[in-house]
Amino acid sequence: MKLSYKRTLLVGFAFFLICAFWQAYDNLIPKILTDKFGMNQANSGIIMALDNILALFMLPLFGAISDKCRSRLGKRTPFILIGTLCAVVLLFALSVTEGMQLKNLSAVTDMDTPETLGTLYDFQYDGELMTPEGEKYVLAEEAGEGVTAISRERFLAMTLDTPEYASYVAPARQAYAHAQTAANRTPLILFIGVLLLLLISMSIFRSPAVALMPDVTMKPLRSKGNAIINLMGSAGGIIVLGLGMVFATGAAKNALMSYRGFFAIVAGLMLISLGVFVLTVREKKWAKEMREESARYGIIEEDENPEKGSRKLGSGEKRSLIFILLSIVLWFMGYNAVTSKYSVYAGKVLSRDFNMTLIIAQAAAIISYLPVGMIASRVGRKKTILAGVVMLAVAFGTASFLRAGSNALLMNAMFALAGIAWATINVNSFPMVVEMCRGGDIGRYTGYYYTASMAAQTVTPYFSGMLMDKMGMTVLFPYATVFVALAFVTMLFVRHGDSKPEVRKGLEALDND
Repeated sequence: MKLSYKRTLLVGFAFFLICAFWQAYDNLIPKILTDKFGMNQANSGIIMALDNILALFMLPLFGAISDKCRSRLGKRTPFILIGTLCAVVLLFALSVTEGMQLKNLSAVTDMDTPETLGTLYDFQYDGELMTPEGEKYVLAEEAGEGVTAISRERFLAMTLDTPEYASYVAPARQAYAHAQTAANRTPLILFIGVLLLLLISMSIFRSPAVALMPDVTMKPLRSKGNAIINLMGSAGGIIVLGLGMVFATGAAKNALMSYRGFFAIVAGLMLISLGVFVLTVREKKWAKEMREESARYGIIEEDENPEKGSRKLGSGEKRSLIFILLSIVLWFMGYNAVTSKYSVYAGKVLSRDFNMTLIIAQAAAIISYLPVGMIASRVGRKKTILAGVVMLAVAFGTASFLRAGSNALLMNAMFALAGIAWATINVNSFPMVVEMCRGGDIGRYTGYYYTASMAAQTVTPYFSGMLMDKMGMTVLFPYATVFVALAFVTMLFVRHGDSKPEVRKGLEALDND
């Protein structure tokens, strides 16, 4: 019994294009909302939660619909094809609406020239603002008790890539952008409208794309298969991060740059990935071969035949399913809070290019995926996940104390640890959920998995953003640490869904690959 790495890699191109999109989305949409439309962290969190709100009902819906699809291309491929094509068109349209808003900000796009700084100072004169650290200040010669006064001379002397610029100029520029948006709401309305359609397009095929790997992979091999799928996803993400470094999207001087060229390349990457997928993946043939091979190894029992409807879970299985889904909710509450806010946090608290630290995390994850899948096959998925949760809590807890000027080696090490930890969790949690179902229910259980993760990702951008608005941006990593630690507790109550020993026959029993 061996995993077909070639087939799994080809199936992974669907996840590759999904992750390429979401990496661009998570990195740049928060920056567009805060830097260009002037939203606070709580309101930008609501917009960032739109995809997750949609996903709460669309992912289970399209997972179940794809289970019943009997097209010539298979159950999942039609959804991947149509959804990707719609998303590519809408991604370009989104960049057009962003360009409309940039025209409203033309007076301050030069960033740190005396003219721009003077415009910001005069516009925000005597209005109270707050730094990322939670310090209250006003642009004035004098201020009341507990509020810092920033004189005009001091303000005009501030330059890019310095802590003072991030602390005092960036919030003033954000307040200016908010006022311009309030004066002309058309670009924001169009931006949110196009964004909503784009997210609907992505929701159409996320469950079908993820369900395809279990469709063509035997149960004992799914942790290894999921490792390959996640490796492909991380590759898509790291390519987009590299593209971000080329465009310098994380540089303070480019906070108001146009992202049209960046989005166009991401759309092209998605189309190329779709082309490879459609031309190489033979979904119906591979799924049939998987069922036949599973039957030979005695993995699928008669009552698990995918054509015979749903299998009811026992009480212990239901309890385990509830606790694994609750664990998924908790660790996504912590993890997504960081991913949805980090591109803004990195510039304003760490004074670092977010692309580089995220590349380190992604690279560490890529290196980890295959070993993690193999470890889980030997020691079990639950133990492997618990180890990953501990590592993630340590990484986030340490990051809580990092600031601009902190030791770069320690900072990079913590992001690498977070990448390894997330790979350890992610590779094994999805197979644990679908292990409890039969072949014909994979799409529905994939929907359960994504409903849990999206429920967390619906609320956490708003809650974390609200805390950041009230207490300062530095509350982000302590917030994430608490939720990840709670996931360790709930995961202890999971008793089902672990990988079963592989059944080996004949000469294969001597193969230890």
